[in-house]
Amino acid sequence: MLRDTMLCARRLGGLTARAPALLPGRSRRGGCGAGLRARGVSTGWSPVGAAFNVRPQGLRLDLLGERRGLFGVPELSAPEGFRIAQENALRKTDLLVARACSTPPGPQTVLIFDELSDALCRVADLADFVKIAHPEPAFREAAEEACRSIGTVVEKLNTNVELYQSLQKLLADKKLADSLDPETRRVAELFMFDFEISGIHLDKEKRKRAVDLNVKILDLSSTFLMGANFPNKIEKHLLPEHIRQNFVLAGDHVIVDGLHAEAPDDLVREAAYKIFLYPNAGQLRCLEELLSNRDLLAKLVGYSTYSHRALQGTIAKNPETVMEFLEKLSDKLSERTLKDFEIIQGMKMKLNPQNSELMPWDPPYYSGVIRAERYNIEPSLYCPFFSLGACMEGLNILFNKLLGISLYAEQPAKGEVWCEDVRKLAVVHESEGLLGYIYCDFFQRADKPHQDCHFTIRGGRLKEDGDYQLPVVVLMLNLPHSSRNLPTLLTPGMMENLFHEMGHAMHSMLGRTRYQHVTGTRCPTDFAEVPSILMEYFANDYRVVNQFARHYQTGQSMPKNMVSRLCESKKVCAAVDMQLQVFYAILDQIYHGKHPLRRSTTDILKETQEKFYGLPYVPNTAWQLRFSHLVGYGAKYYSYLMSRAVASMVWKECFLQDPFNRSTGERYRREMLAHGGGKEPMLMVQGMLQKCPSIDDFVSALVSDLDLDLETFLMDSE
Repeated sequence: MLRDTMLCARRLGGLTARAPALLPGRSRRGGCGAGLRARGVSTGWSPVGAAFNVRPQGLRLDLLGERRGLFGVPELSAPEGFRIAQENALRKTDLLVARACSTPPGPQTVLIFDELSDALCRVADLADFVKIAHPEPAFREAAEEACRSIGTVVEKLNTNVELYQSLQKLLADKKLADSLDPETRRVAELFMFDFEISGIHLDKEKRKRAVDLNVKILDLSSTFLMGANFPNKIEKHLLPEHIRQNFVLAGDHVIVDGLHAEAPDDLVREAAYKIFLYPNAGQLRCLEELLSNRDLLAKLVGYSTYSHRALQGTIAKNPETVMEFLEKLSDKLSERTLKDFEIIQGMKMKLNPQNSELMPWDPPYYSGVIRAERYNIEPSLYCPFFSLGACMEGLNILFNKLLGISLYAEQPAKGEVWCEDVRKLAVVHESEGLLGYIYCDFFQRADKPHQDCHFTIRGGRLKEDGDYQLPVVVLMLNLPHSSRNLPTLLTPGMMENLFHEMGHAMHSMLGRTRYQHVTGTRCPTDFAEVPSILMEYFANDYRVVNQFARHYQTGQSMPKNMVSRLCESKKVCAAVDMQLQVFYAILDQIYHGKHPLRRSTTDILKETQEKFYGLPYVPNTAWQLRFSHLVGYGAKYYSYLMSRAVASMVWKECFLQDPFNRSTGERYRREMLAHGGGKEPMLMVQGMLQKCPSIDDFVSALVSDLDLDLETFLMDSE
């Protein structure tokens, strides 16, 4: 999952980073390191695998070297440093705004805009991470305040007509605009697009209305996110006594903080579903207001729906294409989904014959039972082969063979990391030298968000002196700590998530664009997940797994049939899982489509669930009030499915034959990773696949992934 900040989540105009808030080609000088000075090799680097199988030496962190501040930013050695950092950024912003407004229109205008965006993002991106991940409340509060402060500045800049006109003059002059190289022109158009969706081109009164709506949407989004994760409670005497111990007890109440989807007891899952999804009137009003205000803003700035506005510049381009994709996929899945439901119902009937009707709380649990029964994929059998050090070494081997890149552990300076178990990796190319840094915040701790995320801390860009500003990212996971006798062991799911997030990190390292506004993962949402999902295909290929999966005690390689069983087990009831994603994506499109909505959000949920999922709606539930992706992925939830379709095609057509092929790896870097968001996403896909895929191609790629592998089937039948 991406968590690139959008300037404190305020997408209020031309200076916002273009990336999803959960979660912006290759330049002639910046692409693939061409024309850049190679960074030297450090003698302080050590092998990556060993670094992750031992506990860090805390004393070295505390006693050696001068205190440098978070991420090496000198001001951030204490929480008060955020105020100094933002003051420095604001002083630089004032100078750059004056330069932008006085510079004659030309390529320099775009460079100044990008530098202005960089000055603000370098504080906002870092603060966006620190405010949720730092263990010290004082740092979190200071970062939160920095986000608010930068957001206020962004609002002012987005209503600065003179600043807007300096960019407009460049793009309105056809001869000047045509003289720009493709990447510079695209970045200029992206800045202009962001300005216009904030309403800068409107008259003064409407412009103020647009800003007010943006602020209101931001506040509603924050409120909705909090409510989406808030637990529900019920008087404990209303629950049967034998299931109460499955929940948190608080006096006379039982607290339900999730769906308990994996609980073996049907009654526990049913109770959790009905209590957790019981509608909250305040949350319902918040969602209705959020959707309504998004629609008002879209119409104010010239779009017929919020979805039309949100899908500008994506692979899909418009909601009509999204709905065609989702409806065709649903049609192709329908027979498989029905078969999956029959299999799941059969298992429920076998285990619970008194109550065998299939309900929405059943598929996750019973499909897991079926997987375990058919394939013997007990995680404890797999974990010993997936020590964290072995998995990191596996990634290192893969990147080295495909891209000529190595990962090295580097000792962080005093004060550089927020927790002593955070590891710092240098990403080094065999000929181009140091490409950037990845901070690995991998281990569980109190108050840490339970999400696996990628954060951009600093975007890459070509600086005026010809040097390259190295990208810095954080990968955040929630892995168990190692102990004296036991390294950190990953379940297969954890291993796949690690590969997924490292796909985002490599996109950030290799999207070496001239402009930070489109660096790395700052690209359209339905393209941003392609590199990360593609890594999941590598993680599920025996040839790749065999490079690193070794038993941490015996050194034995993982047997091939174990990998095959694991891969095939994921296809059990996978049509039902995909159908559920289709339902969520269509619901998201309807909510962000034509307004006013023809009925309540709950009635729309009921109708859409029964049409596109197949299991009955449960009265007095409102799942949409827990649909937190409506905030960061509003009108874009389909992106997961479309990105998976693209990744599937790239895997099958380019890497399946040889997952270590260097020339294919270089082509992948050149065509898909190097551009960040500096090139139309469909052009990048075309460049890699050597054809322009259709909606039918995307659907076929997803459906064919559900087919069982004949070799594994025969092996298991023996």
